[in-house]
Amino acid sequence: MTKRYLTKSRFKLGLECPTKLYYTKKKEYLDQKMDDPFLAALAEGGYQVGELAKCYHPGGHDITTLDYEEAERQTNKLLKEDKVTIYEPAIRFNNLFIRIDVLLKNKNIFELIEVKAKSFDDTEEEAFFNKNGTIQAGWKAYLYDIAFQKYVLQSAHPKIKISCFLMMADKNAVCGVDGLNQKFKIFRDESNRKGIKVSTLLSAADLKEKILVKVPVDDVIDSIIEDGTFEKMINDYATAYEQDKKIVTDIGAHCGDCEFQCSKKEEANGYKSGFKECWKAALKWEDKDFDEPNVLEIWSCRKKDNFITDDKVKITDLDISDIDPKNDKKPGMSASERQWLQVEKVQNIDNKPFFDKDGLALEMKKWKFPLHFIDFETTCVAIPFNKGRRPYEMVAFQFSRHTVDKDENVEHAGQYLNAELGKFPNYDFLQGLKRQLENDEGTIFRYSPHENTVLNHIYRQLKEDKSNIVDRDDLCKFIKSITTSTDSSAEKWNGKRAMVDLWHLVKRFFYDPYTHGSNSIKYVLPAVLNSSEYLQKKYSKAIYGAEGGIKSLNLKNWQWLEMSAGEVVDPYKKLPKLFQDVSDKNFNILIQDDELRNGGAALTAYGRMQFTEMSEIERKELSSALLRYCELDTLAMVMIYEAWREWIK
Repeated sequence: MTKRYLTKSRFKLGLECPTKLYYTKKKEYLDQKMDDPFLAALAEGGYQVGELAKCYHPGGHDITTLDYEEAERQTNKLLKEDKVTIYEPAIRFNNLFIRIDVLLKNKNIFELIEVKAKSFDDTEEEAFFNKNGTIQAGWKAYLYDIAFQKYVLQSAHPKIKISCFLMMADKNAVCGVDGLNQKFKIFRDESNRKGIKVSTLLSAADLKEKILVKVPVDDVIDSIIEDGTFEKMINDYATAYEQDKKIVTDIGAHCGDCEFQCSKKEEANGYKSGFKECWKAALKWEDKDFDEPNVLEIWSCRKKDNFITDDKVKITDLDISDIDPKNDKKPGMSASERQWLQVEKVQNIDNKPFFDKDGLALEMKKWKFPLHFIDFETTCVAIPFNKGRRPYEMVAFQFSRHTVDKDENVEHAGQYLNAELGKFPNYDFLQGLKRQLENDEGTIFRYSPHENTVLNHIYRQLKEDKSNIVDRDDLCKFIKSITTSTDSSAEKWNGKRAMVDLWHLVKRFFYDPYTHGSNSIKYVLPAVLNSSEYLQKKYSKAIYGAEGGIKSLNLKNWQWLEMSAGEVVDPYKKLPKLFQDVSDKNFNILIQDDELRNGGAALTAYGRMQFTEMSEIERKELSSALLRYCELDTLAMVMIYEAWREWIK
């Protein structure tokens, strides 16, 4: 039987919830997190950082074997040298096992370097700590990870001195060359794992201007290790995992993010839900109890832990004093009023949508035709594509635009996609958007703050760019006319034609129990289609992209609405998958956008075009798929508008 070690990844899982150590890597417990390393590397956009870090520490030995014992044997052999650099060395102490990103040895002095695809601003004082001296939540997992590694390394080699570093993308660094990112290609190896192919053209000049910063973290790491609870926590996790025993953890709001869940159909096929096991044990629940909505579903609620502590776990257990709804004296519902509406709908067994007809009618009176519905797709990569760019700068590579005129005619009126390798697209993107929107004064709609944030980012790029941009002033003026300044902007403005946020209107004027509290367009669209007779009648016909029907730039004779078991089939599931070599599970994870529009599927596809080996035929096919998905994003906004318009009539 293979020895069960507490590794870095398992330690981090235990930090999230110790009970997960019992469920992880067991086939009977379905894990809803992405299990495709290649796809995850593309989605995260920072996997190449580890390889770049190796280039900054040249001459090292790479421990590539996955066999624990062989990796440890190779590492120990290299550590017999007085001076050596090792990539992914394997260190074991009892039932603890780690692989360190980069380890430098100089006699009895070791440098432990953990590489993270995260940005760091070295101008900030006390970057890791809150004002009260505690570690910031955003840094805790990273720092505890390093503390765990130091603990294992020091235990295995007690006579050495260890210095710890975090190596990350320097937020203030500027890339000195073009095409640096493309010299670190991601590929699938023979074992279907991710790998990096470093270009033979990578030169010393490419590495001269360092975009990664090496941050010493000894003080904070020592404070973690010296805390009396840290060693006990490691031993508890390691013992429980080694002996395959479950650590019972209190249930709470954090359970809402548990990946060890499965559907009733999957349970019928023999799979188990770790989430259900925990809740059954803690609450003495039976299967039927999970059919009732619980407090984890309540939108944007910070009281969930309190409710669970007070044994008010089902939404039917709550009363109005628990939510305490208050009017915020703004049009539509306040957040707390919306929360209480959600609770009331459950308690009254009311599945009908709520629609503030009068409130939204007043909003609609402000809108000017033609209406423009726009959606952006963007990415932020750690290693810039272009010279003069910083790590994690916003790259806007795609937009779609639908219009609705005063006669209610819908049209897919415009789009942009950069599929060119290594090109900085932002200014072309903006010029294309300007041409699309500058010909009238029609109201522009977005879904969430994303589009406003992107345009503010491009505005700063234009202002800071020292190259000759002929239309710089016109582009900046255009941005300011359709946006509002962000909180981080020194310059403040509120554009005369600032975009209307449809996401904000959903939260203030509309709620459908079908969404279970989510305001993501991926949930709101099916809900609206299920409740709007107008949409069902219109889009059940193959009029989209048809002659005499709705103009489309990418689809022909398309029927969006299809029914199955009395419910509308999600339109996103009618489109062909972006990636044919990806499982349905992993693809669904990518397309389940959160409310802040992270665009997981699109940025992953763009990453695939930019830093994997791909033929021109594959590039064209992927480009076509991206155009269809973005087109649906803006059509979804149109459909929501159309349903509301008909309900108001």
